[in-house]
Amino acid sequence: MIETAFVGAGNMASAIVRGMLNKGFCTAAKVACTSARDGTGETLAKNTGIAWFESLETMLKADSGIRTVVLAIKPQQFAQLPDSVAELTRGKLIISILAGMPVARLAARFPNAENIVRAMPNTPGQIGAGITAYASKLPLSAGRLADVEGILGSMGPVLTVEEGQLDAVTALSGSGPAYVFAFVEALRDGGIAEGLSPDVAFRLAMHTVLGSAMLLEKSGEDPAELRRKVTSPNGTTQAALEKMAALDLHGTIMAGVKAARVRSEELAKG
Repeated sequence: MIETAFVGAGNMASAIVRGMLNKGFCTAAKVACTSARDGTGETLAKNTGIAWFESLETMLKADSGIRTVVLAIKPQQFAQLPDSVAELTRGKLIISILAGMPVARLAARFPNAENIVRAMPNTPGQIGAGITAYASKLPLSAGRLADVEGILGSMGPVLTVEEGQLDAVTALSGSGPAYVFAFVEALRDGGIAEGLSPDVAFRLAMHTVLGSAMLLEKSGEDPAELRRKVTSPNGTTQAALEKMAALDLHGTIMAGVKAARVRSEELAKG
């Protein structure tokens, strides 16, 4: 009997399905998916053993045991969902990972749902190294909390927030990987400009960021304290940090997060 149905079978949906199966949250026989006619659904089903259906309506009608529907489509596809989903999702839990899609709009499309959860994962979830924050329309029962955190937790740690904070979450952790990649890109290019080969500069930059993040996690210390420990008085690190401070690197990053939050709010308004 199918219990969890995915609408969309792209990178994030695939990551969740694989994580659920790898962590033993459920078996493939209890999961199904449908997707646009782009082959992603068929590929996911073939690679994982879950069921695949040609359409959302066919999937929801095929098994009355479906308890949870995970929306993992592109935001622009949301308006294309058939009107029949209002009745077909009666009594089911809806989990949405659509960026910028507020609970109110989800509730209007799924008025008979048991509950609605809006979640914001990030791309490292594709390798089980992400983090997801979510908010629910109504309080979750113990059983439903286990369902939500089992599904979303397949990609990494899970946090609960107020829905009003999800635009800030999107700006920080949702878009955040791009900021980190941009930093690695700049660090690499700085090394190349100082005479290193592209390969050596890239490997040094990548592993410096990776190792620093691991140290930050394992040490439990505040990043400012770790930064101070690396910075010897009048040393090379201090020279670099003073130049970055003069260019307001800290303020620039904060301004970027704010810009992303504002844009997320604009997108949520449609």
